[in-house]
Amino acid sequence: MAPLPRRRRALAIPLAMALAGAIALLPNAASAHPAADAADSAAADGPLLSYVVNTRVDPHTVKSVEGAIVKAGGEVVIAYGKIGVIVVHSANPGFAAEIRKVRGVQTAGATRTAALSAASTTELGSPEVLTAAEVAKASSKAAAGQEPLEANQWDLPAIGADKAATINPGSSKVTVAVIDTGVDDTHPDLAANFSASQSANCVGGVADTTPGAWRPSDSGAYHGTHVAGEIAAARNGIGVAGVAPGVKVASIKVADPVTELFFPESVVCAFVFAADHGVEVTNNSYYIDPWLYNCMDDPDQRAIVDAVNRASLYSQKKGVLNVASAGNSNDDLDSASLVDNSSPDDTTAVTRTIDPHKCFDIPTQLPGIATVAATGVQNLKSYYSSYGLGVIDVAGPGGDKYQIPDTASRNGRILSTLPGNTYGYLQGTSMASPHVAAVAALVKSTHPHATPAEVLRILKAEAVNPGCPTGLYDPDGNGVQDSTCTGNKHVNSFYGYGIVNALAAVTK
Repeated sequence: MAPLPRRRRALAIPLAMALAGAIALLPNAASAHPAADAADSAAADGPLLSYVVNTRVDPHTVKSVEGAIVKAGGEVVIAYGKIGVIVVHSANPGFAAEIRKVRGVQTAGATRTAALSAASTTELGSPEVLTAAEVAKASSKAAAGQEPLEANQWDLPAIGADKAATINPGSSKVTVAVIDTGVDDTHPDLAANFSASQSANCVGGVADTTPGAWRPSDSGAYHGTHVAGEIAAARNGIGVAGVAPGVKVASIKVADPVTELFFPESVVCAFVFAADHGVEVTNNSYYIDPWLYNCMDDPDQRAIVDAVNRASLYSQKKGVLNVASAGNSNDDLDSASLVDNSSPDDTTAVTRTIDPHKCFDIPTQLPGIATVAATGVQNLKSYYSSYGLGVIDVAGPGGDKYQIPDTASRNGRILSTLPGNTYGYLQGTSMASPHVAAVAALVKSTHPHATPAEVLRILKAEAVNPGCPTGLYDPDGNGVQDSTCTGNKHVNSFYGYGIVNALAAVTK
């Protein structure tokens, strides 16, 4: 049985939470910079690391801090002056401590614990790819008007997406950007709906819009293509159907091609790029490496939260709704404490007990981001899905190996597109989030002038809440309560305001 994809989570913080560095927006554009002159730099005698330096949002302050960065032994990679975030490389082991003392610097810290050139040993797992025989079997079960593999897509009728498509498949004026491992836009189910002009490679923090730069680095980087198909695979008589088959989908690649990790500077670039290129919705099926939870009492982790939050808020003010997955750890994100034994994931992980009200999984726990839990075919929380009262906004189909539908394959996971003109199954909150992003795109298609906050409010209002399970929540059947749902029929820790409703999105 294929493991859950590693790019598995994201959280959601109470919207009222105050985060360091409130963002004031200025119109000056980001600027890339050449390497610092070695004569002006401090001694470089440590590993070359990446940093984010967050300043007051003021052109003079940003310029002054750039000079201080060079003197402290740093190289300015890019300065996002409009949000006061500067991406820096430095081999000076004292760089962060030095730059935090500079006038105008609000937070600063390393975005990783391993050198820039270091490789990762992280295992991504693999999808369950359909064989030719399975494709033929599924195609033979397709009803009139269905896509060839739609008989195996239990998730579409689960949220009324099949019926919604006959009424309004979504507007081609609405784009969902997949911030992920890259998207294979040559896939026949994606090519017609792909927006190259809104796509880029943001790995390292600087947007590269060279044609094809947004594609996966290799066939193993399948995650983003699967997500894209769930959102907007065309109803074209080929393969599968997306939840919103009429909207556009873009790719903003952020996964490092060597490590397959999602570092903060890449995501900052992605949010800013999406905002500046007219994207309406982003999907974020990942957590930002190297920390599963970023604790505000650690200066490096605090700087990461600050930088990504600034970029996220900037995108929201430009009209973007960011949707993110809640994670596959079955964690109660509203509990008193959690154990994190996977961080940092770019070097040697340590076990630490954290307070989820002070340590945050980002981007999903950032203000204004829609946090998504996963469900299976029985409309029950997926066994792996993280949850939390006041944290989860809505839920969507993510698949569950213990909840088996009556389809041609009897596979409880989510079927979608894969690189190289193939199809396969995955499960995870990574799959739930794009269902919600696609329904958000349908809402935006129906209400084109709705703000991100209004789209999220509509998603919540139209969601269908199954309520907390009665009796024992025991998806694996071992007689042990696996997690406890709190709340009521209106809003609870498992589903937030409920499972999204694609049909309501186009009819109400």
